[in-house]
This record gives sequence, C-alpha cells and structure tokens, in this order.
Amino acid sequence: MKSSRVCMVLLVAECVLIIVSWLLSAARIEGVRSMLSSEGIRWFFGGFSSIVGNSLLAWLLLVLIAGGSLQQSGVVAHFKTKGEPSFRNRLALRVSCVFLLLYVIVIAMLTLMPHAILLSFSGHLFPSAFSRGLVPIVCFGVTLFSVVYGIISGNKRKGEDVLDILSYGLRQGCSLIVIYIFAIQFYASLRFVFG
Repeated sequence: MKSSRVCMVLLVAECVLIIVSWLLSAARIEGVRSMLSSEGIRWFFGGFSSIVGNSLLAWLLLVLIAGGSLQQSGVVAHFKTKGEPSFRNRLALRVSCVFLLLYVIVIAMLTLMPHAILLSFSGHLFPSAFSRGLVPIVCFGVTLFSVVYGIISGNKRKGEDVLDILSYGLRQGCSLIVIYIFAIQFYASLRFVFG
C-alpha cells in the first residue's frame, strides 16, 4: 500500500473515531469520552506536541539517518560490487571497521565494567540507561561507520557531502514520518476515547 493511501486511511479512521466518540458519548455509554467535548478538544490541541514528540519519533529519525547514511556513503554499493573493490574502498572499509571497533570498545567500557556509567543503580543492563539508549547507540555506530567510509573512500569529500550522507535517509523516509504522525495521533485518540 502506498504511503499516501496509508495516510488517507489513518485520516479517515481519525475522523470516524471523532464521530463515533461523539455518538457513543451522547448515548451515555460508560467509559467513552467524546473528542468533540471541551475536554476532548483541549486534549487534542494541547497534547498534540507531547503525543507526537516521544521517543518513537526520535528512534524513527535516527534509524532513517543510519539507514540512509549506509546507502549514501557507498557502503551498500561496496558490498554489491561484483569483482574486486578498489584499493581505496578496501582501505575505507578497514578504517571504518577500526572506528566501529573503537566505538564498540567505548560502549563496552561504559556498560560492562563494574559500576559502569550506563548500568542501572543495581548494576544491570536491563533496565538501565544503556537499554533505554540502545537504538541511539546502534544508530550512532552505524552512522559513524558510514560517514568514515564515505570520507575515506572519496565518495564524500566536503562538509556538504557529510550533511548529504546524514540527511539522505530523512529525505527518502519523509513519508514514514508523516505516517508516524497520523498513526501515533490515532492511537492516542483511541486511548483517550476508550481509556
């Protein structure tokens, strides 16, 4: 299904929910709140930013940046190339792997050592700052690997090129961001009406 259809379905579902919530509330069904009441309208407009701006949005943006940087830096093309890659690309892959290894060592030191900073107060990985930041940690590692590869391989040479690597995934996945906004608002509306 195309993203425009998904957005349209979510928009229609939101409108239907608004009408159904009003009808069920008018019928005095217990536990149902109307989105057309003063409480519902205040909730919709006053809570929109906090509903949309949660950790899921941050994770979506970071995943788009990491995935796009892999694509735009030339890493994916490196592995799809038939035959022997050039010396510069092989060197770029090795240097990127060294940077990634150093990054993994730093993360390991922040999590696996006794009394490590990213552990919980009881010394566990789950739940802890590490587990809450796992998606950003992985995305940053992938992005670092990709940017270093792009620079060393010569695919990207200037500061604007690095910005291009980082923004490519956002440009390609902008429809996912719009779908996310419609979907998270519809989910929150369902919880408001029936919760």
